[in-house]
Formats: sequence, structure tokens, C-alpha cells
Amino acid sequence: MTFSHYLREGAHVGLRPFRTADGPEFTARAHESRELHRPWLFPPDTIEEYEPYAARLTEGGSRAGFLVCERETGAIAGFVNVNNIVRGAFQCGALGYGAFAHAAGRGLMREALGLVLAHAFAPETADTANTANTANTANTGNGLGLHRLEANVQPGNAASIALVRGAGFRLEGLSPDFLYVDGAWRDHERWAITAEAFA
Repeated sequence: MTFSHYLREGAHVGLRPFRTADGPEFTARAHESRELHRPWLFPPDTIEEYEPYAARLTEGGSRAGFLVCERETGAIAGFVNVNNIVRGAFQCGALGYGAFAHAAGRGLMREALGLVLAHAFAPETADTANTANTANTANTGNGLGLHRLEANVQPGNAASIALVRGAGFRLEGLSPDFLYVDGAWRDHERWAITAEAFA
């Protein structure tokens, strides 16, 4: 089954918003991908976890979530979320992302990240620039109008570091005990890109 209303499309993947109806497929893929994701990533793998997770990504102005779907089949290959969006003089968000095991190593997330960067840095239209609901902005296909995106990555996560480095992110430093992951405070490298560097 294909999905014909992608926000952005590349040669192999399309981006679309999260939906409640995606819960069974998303959680099955997350469950299948535990070995790939651990100890770096813990996406929801039950419907009870997925529903509030998806709601946060579609209902609030501080986040925008994108499912990465294979264009040929419509299957969910992964996800890229823009979290902690701050407006005003900052115009910045923090990325969270993950590929599912069946799609890992195929270049799909590289393509998807480029599509998310293009969407995040594209200007908002006059109709959406004045709204407080970024999720609605993301879902109309208009840009997010951001200036900067950050990705905080654990130093041992070589695949994630390669992904952001390949997309043009620059290493800005190391933050000790930065995020609480898998039962402990973990160090993270801070990677970032601006709209000017992406252009």
C-alpha cells in the first residue's frame, strides 16, 4: 500500500506525519529492531506507548514528527523527529531518529534526513508563520522555518555519527552526563547544522 500525501519525497522514501493508525506497524517494527536500537534508542514498541508518543508529535508546537516510508511499498522504514523546537531568536530544534532493522544499511535514512533538513529549513508561509501549532505547519507541507538543528549522539554510536556527519552536521563538543538513557546519564556529542550550511 502506498501513501500519496507525502510532505517531501525523494527517490526511495517519502516523509509523512505520524497517525494513530500507524501504531501496529510502527510497534511491530520497533519490536523487531530492538537488537539494532539497544542501547542507543528506545522507540515505543507497544500500542500503549505508541499512542501518547504519536500524539505528542502531532499535537504540540514544540515538536514535529516524520515517518520515513519506502515509496515503492509505503512500509515504514524509520522516523525522524524534530523535538524541543524553540522559536524567537533561536529558531532551533533537536533531532531524534531511527531506522528499523529491515531498512538499516540501505541509505534510506540518509535520504530521509536530507528531506527533513530541507523541510525544517524551508520558510514558513504567511498562513503558518503566525500559528503556534508547529505540528499543523509540518502537516501542511510548508517548511518549519528553522535556522538550526542539533543532534545529540552517544560517542559509541558510530552509525548515528556517520549519518549526521554525512549530512553536513559539524561536531560542536561533548556534553558529559547529558541525557538519561537506559538507566544512566550518558555523555553525548553535540552535532549541529544551520540553514546556511545546508543550502
